[in-house]
Formats: sequence, structure tokens, C-alpha cells
Amino acid sequence: MSVGGSTFGDMNPQRSPERRVMDAEFVPRDTDAARRRAAARAGRVAAGASELEQRLADLLHGGFASSAQAGRGPWEETAARMIDAQAPGLAAQARELGATTGAGADWAARLLERCALLHTLNRAYLRVDRLPEGLAATVRGRVGITVDTAALASSAPPVRDHWLVLSQRDGGDGRLVTRRIWLHGRETGRAALLLSYGAGGRAPELSLTTGLELEAELLFHPAARPLRAVLADRHAPPAPRAAPPPGGDTAAALRAYGEALRDDPWLESWPVVLRDVIPVPDPRLGWQLADARGDSAISVDARCDDRRGLWQLAAVSGGEPVTVFGECGHRGFLPLAVWGEELVPLQV
Repeated sequence: MSVGGSTFGDMNPQRSPERRVMDAEFVPRDTDAARRRAAARAGRVAAGASELEQRLADLLHGGFASSAQAGRGPWEETAARMIDAQAPGLAAQARELGATTGAGADWAARLLERCALLHTLNRAYLRVDRLPEGLAATVRGRVGITVDTAALASSAPPVRDHWLVLSQRDGGDGRLVTRRIWLHGRETGRAALLLSYGAGGRAPELSLTTGLELEAELLFHPAARPLRAVLADRHAPPAPRAAPPPGGDTAAALRAYGEALRDDPWLESWPVVLRDVIPVPDPRLGWQLADARGDSAISVDARCDDRRGLWQLAAVSGGEPVTVFGECGHRGFLPLAVWGEELVPLQV
């Protein structure tokens, strides 16, 4: 599956630093001047990655215990430094390290995992010119260097299809609201993720109704596994579509995520459709989605255990097999929508 898109506003000085970095990528520019600015930014990002590498080395040499005592403050300072380096992706990773430190019984193991992945990303960016084209594009996107819409339009032809809106979900950190919209192309079989942003707690401008299908063109951001896209021309008004996309069992979902990880080791999850699964609450293991025709199951992301979306899912199922769309990742499966008489978005 593949996806991605964004709406962008003007350079409002009251917007968050992350938002201003994103907006800066979408200002029309002279080609030569743009090349010089891109080179200058690449140098700043490289300096930020080197600084972050030193921060990780200091953490490992000093030990995690001292990091827990210091709390989030040092990581917030590091994130601010990454924003100054125009690397919002690295800033987000730094904040994740701060949020992980001291949180939960296994925080040290999770912190070490995140440090290892961040170290890999830093080293990859510092050698980005030596990487294969697809992986290099993935690394640039991970550190926060995006391609503007005009460049996307000139670098590859748009993908026209009938795109089913599978889900729309908002999240944020208090500074920026991020809206994730998943689409599935009827003819191409591709998935796409549209990202849009709202500053200062405002809702993003782009909004699509779950369960509707629109004939439109998408521009995909370059990556080893293109997923993020921008919504370009629309060719017809949205219309309802009842039939779900093709799907598979839980083993196929895990296999799809594993294959995607080969191309993007920093991938948190991968969009999949599960067919004929039954939601099962277990007091010991938490919620699971069990294959109706087999003996395997996939765990639901533990962060959803107390969300009413799981009970919505169980109510639609009524103990019978259902088709579910969601994100399959290292934390488990995050259910986002289920097909009953129509596509039902889940509040998770």
C-alpha cells in the first residue's frame, strides 16, 4: 500500500518551528538559488546529525540512570537544536527519547532500541550520497527534508486512480496537529498516506470522509517504499464505495510489514487489510485479532487497550469474522476501520 499528502499555509511567524521548517520547503524558488539553499540546509542537517551522534555517545558512556534523573529537559534542548539545524525529523526522534526515558518498567530496553535506530539514521544521513537512490530518499525524508510539490510534479507522473478513503486520524504534541489519511487505489492496489498539519491546535484544512471514493491523481514522495503522497487533481466528486480492498490473514500482515522493513528499517508500521478476523479480548494477553479460518492471531497495539474503538470493533463483529483496516507494526496491530454494513471508522 502507498500514500502521503499535505496542505500548507503561509509563513506565519507565530507557527511552531517545525511548521515553519515545513512551510519553507514549499516556497517557489529560483533553480540556482534553490540549489544553493538545499546545499546549505544539507550541511546544517549533517551538523545536527553529528551533534546528535555525540549526544547519544555521551548518553551511553554516562549510563541510562543519569539520563532518567535528568528527565526530558536535556532532550527537549536537543530537539530545539535539531530544529535550528532544520532537521524536524531528528527533533521528533529526540523528543521520543525524552518521552521514553524513565517511562515504564522496560524503559531502558526501549530507550536502547530507539538509540540504536537513531544512530543508524544519523550515520545513514552522514553517508546519504553513497546510498542507493530509494534508500537515500527515505533517509532524507526521515530526517525531515521533504520534496516540494512542484518538484514532485516534475520528477514523476501522477498516479490516477479511484482512491477509497480508509481512515482519517488526528494526533499531535500540543504544538502541531497532524492528520493522517489513508487511501487505497482500486485499480493500482496501492495505498497512500496523506499528511496535513494544523498549527496552534487548529484542525488541518484537508479533510476526506471515510468510506467515500474519489477519482484523483496523487503525487508520491520518493522513497524506497513510496507511501506518503500529495493529493493533486480531482476528476469526479467523491462517491460511496461498499466493497473493501483485497486483504489477507494475520501472517500475511506480518509478512508485509517485515518486507517493508527491509527497505526502511525506521518504519513504525505498514498499512494492511485483514480479512476474516475476530476481535478477542484476553485478560492476560490483551486484545487480539484471530484468524477465523486458522489458529493464528495478531496482538492489538497495547496503547489501544482502554480505547472504546476496540469495543466498537467487537460490536460490529458480534463474534463473527470481519474485515479490518489498520497499521501493522512492531507494537502490534492498530485497527483504524472495520467493514460492517458500511466502513466504520474506529476511535483509537
